[in-house]
Amino acid sequence: MNKELVRELIGAGVHFGHVISRWNPKMAPYIFGKRGMIHIVNVKETLKGLLVAKKLLIDVVSSGKDVVFVGTKRQAKKPVAEAAARCGMHYVSERWLGGMLTNFRTIRSRLQRLEELEEMESSGQLAAESKKQGSRLRRQMRKIKTNLEGVRKMSRLPGAVVVVDARNEIIALREARKLGISTIGIIDTDSDPDTVDVAIPANDDSIKAIEILLSELADAVAVGKTMFKQVAGPAAGVRGRSRRRALASAGAVTEEQEAKAAQSGQSGAEADGVGTGSAIEVQSQGTQAVEETPQNGPS
Repeated sequence: MNKELVRELIGAGVHFGHVISRWNPKMAPYIFGKRGMIHIVNVKETLKGLLVAKKLLIDVVSSGKDVVFVGTKRQAKKPVAEAAARCGMHYVSERWLGGMLTNFRTIRSRLQRLEELEEMESSGQLAAESKKQGSRLRRQMRKIKTNLEGVRKMSRLPGAVVVVDARNEIIALREARKLGISTIGIIDTDSDPDTVDVAIPANDDSIKAIEILLSELADAVAVGKTMFKQVAGPAAGVRGRSRRRALASAGAVTEEQEAKAAQSGQSGAEADGVGTGSAIEVQSQGTQAVEETPQNGPS
C-alpha cells in the first residue's frame, strides 16, 4: 500500500462519515475529525484495517477455506458480485436469508431444488405442466435463484465473511460469530466495530470506495488460493519460497517488516510504506476537494 492508494481512496470519498448526530461512540478511535456536521474517517485507520483484513484472508484461503462477500444495500450489490467474481468466491447481494450459515443444510436443499427446477425447464418438463403449475414452479425457481445464486457453488461453510455495512448485515455477522467464522467489515461512523473481527473504517455509501476496498480484499483472496495450490506441492522449500513470492505480490507485510514495526512502535500500515504523517497529510490535502463531489458525499 502506498500514497497512490491513499489518494485513490480519498478521491473516492472513503473518508466521509455520517452526520455527527448518527455516530457510534465506539468509532471514536477511527475518526480523524469533523468537517461541518459530518465526521471524517482517519484514512490511516482505514489502511491499517485493510492490511489486517488482507492478511487474515490470505491465511484463511491458503488453508483451503472459502470466503463469502455480503452486501445487500443498493450501493454494495454490484461491487460485492464483482469482487466475488474477481477471486472466484461466493457472495450475497440480495436478501440475507436467516440461517444461511447456521442452517446451511437447509440452504443446500434449496439449491438442490433449484437444480431440479432448472433441469425440468431445460428438458421441457415445465412446459408440459399446466399453466398454473408451470407458473408456480418458475416463480419458485426465480425466487431461489435471486436469493442464492451467489452461493450456489458453496458446498461447505466459509472460513471468513466480508460485509459492507455492519449495521445492515448484522444477521450475517451474528450467524458467523455463533459458528466461529472470521468476520471482516467495511464500517461507517454509525457502526459498532465490535460486531466484526476486523474493522475497515470507511464510507460504506460510496460505490467507488467500496469497489476499491473490495478489490484489494479480492486480490488477497486470489493470493491465498494460489498459495493453497502451491502448498500441495511435494517440496517444503518450494512451498516456502512460493509463499514469500505470493505475499509479496499481494502487497502484504513481511515478517521482517512486522518485526521492524514492532521495534519502532509503528503501525502495520506505516511498516508497509504509509506512515502516519503521509496518510494524514494526503487526507488533509484531499478532504476539501473531494467534499465537493456529491456522489461520494455523506449520508
